[in-house]
Amino acid sequence: MANAPDRFALFILGPNEHRVDVAEDPQIANAATFTLNKEDHTMGNMLRHAVLVIPGVIFCGYRVPHPLEPRVVIKVQTDGSISPSQAILNGCNNLISQVGQVRNQFRNELQAKGFGSASGHSANANSFDANAPQGYSYGTGYGDALDQGRENGDYVDI
Repeated sequence: MANAPDRFALFILGPNEHRVDVAEDPQIANAATFTLNKEDHTMGNMLRHAVLVIPGVIFCGYRVPHPLEPRVVIKVQTDGSISPSQAILNGCNNLISQVGQVRNQFRNELQAKGFGSASGHSANANSFDANAPQGYSYGTGYGDALDQGRENGDYVDI
């Protein structure tokens, strides 16, 4: 596609680009606009749902300004009992917790199906590869457990 940006431009920040830009709305009390660079509908919709369940949030909506720009704009308005920035932070923390719960449920199901340790190389579920950049892991070991099932002619039914 001639108009499509390079693939790396969809997730790698430029030299003067920030992951999140915040602008308070001067016309609406307790409102702010958050621009998430290098994100798409996936993050925008998840974060919108997570923020809407926080007490004190009146409005939370998102939009993607253009499909070829990897950017999400989220607007948040609160009743004043919590700041819009705190609402976004609480929403992010809730999402992190939910993803951890799904990961643990997945690991438990794999172990219950007899695939042994789902983490593959370590009993510690939160361990990272020593050679990986900080905060990244090159593999969780789930593929090993799934491949083990395929070798035996089984499949994982979770």
